[in-house]
Amino acid sequence: MKPKPIYVETNIRTDLDSLWEYTQKPDLHERWDLRFSKIKYVEKEHEDAPQHFTYETRIGFGLGIKGTGVSRGERFADRGERTSSLGFFSDQRLSLIKEGSGYWKYQDRGDGDITFLTQYDYKTRWGAAGRLADRFVFRPLIGWATSLSFDTLRLWLEKGITPEDSLKRSLIHILVCLALAFVWLYQGLVPKLLFPYTGEVAMVVESGFFSGMEESVVRLIGIVQCILGMLFLLPIRKKWLFAGSSAAVFFLGLGPLFVQPDAFLMPFNPASLNVAVIILGIIGAVNGKHLPLARSCRRKRK
Repeated sequence: MKPKPIYVETNIRTDLDSLWEYTQKPDLHERWDLRFSKIKYVEKEHEDAPQHFTYETRIGFGLGIKGTGVSRGERFADRGERTSSLGFFSDQRLSLIKEGSGYWKYQDRGDGDITFLTQYDYKTRWGAAGRLADRFVFRPLIGWATSLSFDTLRLWLEKGITPEDSLKRSLIHILVCLALAFVWLYQGLVPKLLFPYTGEVAMVVESGFFSGMEESVVRLIGIVQCILGMLFLLPIRKKWLFAGSSAAVFFLGLGPLFVQPDAFLMPFNPASLNVAVIILGIIGAVNGKHLPLARSCRRKRK
């Protein structure tokens, strides 16, 4: 079965001229579009000629994919709509994409919103292996990158958050989530599920609660902590998860405070861990506002 073309649509609160400028000027376009590292227009032979351009995408390890393209913008001022169609090609054997085509469409909804959408498709190299890699890896990845790029552009135009700042904020978000995931998974798995008798069960016994059920209670807490850690690895909105993490570690820290206060005098004690986790949660909650999200865009036509 032939793969479906890639389709991405979003609404941006801006004016048509600004959106057109940010998407048609190479020096602005290459800043927000993850699919391109560099875009350069080729000088036209005459004003009415199609606009040719070259592009490059760095893929790491000093390697890059280069290609050429041609675009033509069309304006329909009376309908409040503009389109820009393009074709792109690459003769590099390293490039999975051999050639493709698509379009951008700009639709003024008349209420301060512009519907910005794209649809494109391409032919691949490498025979059956290329088609397989495209279907299961490359096409989902480039569709995700297009959606994330569109939302990055939206934040730039609506909130004034530059693509460079969006990238930094996204990196902070990823690092905070990985750190909290590690802490909760480690605390749930190692001292509670794998080695509960190194101190966790004894602490519950000293509390005087849950008589005869101490080990079960410790394991239950461990399972909940592992679930919380896994949630930080999922592509979900994490505003309340950050708040819940900070609250949970605060209340869990009250146990050792009343049952084994001497534990707070030891190296790497609960106070140092809990304060760090609480601060990470606060950083995640504050930084998580206005992050670019691929899922904010529509991937199917209405």
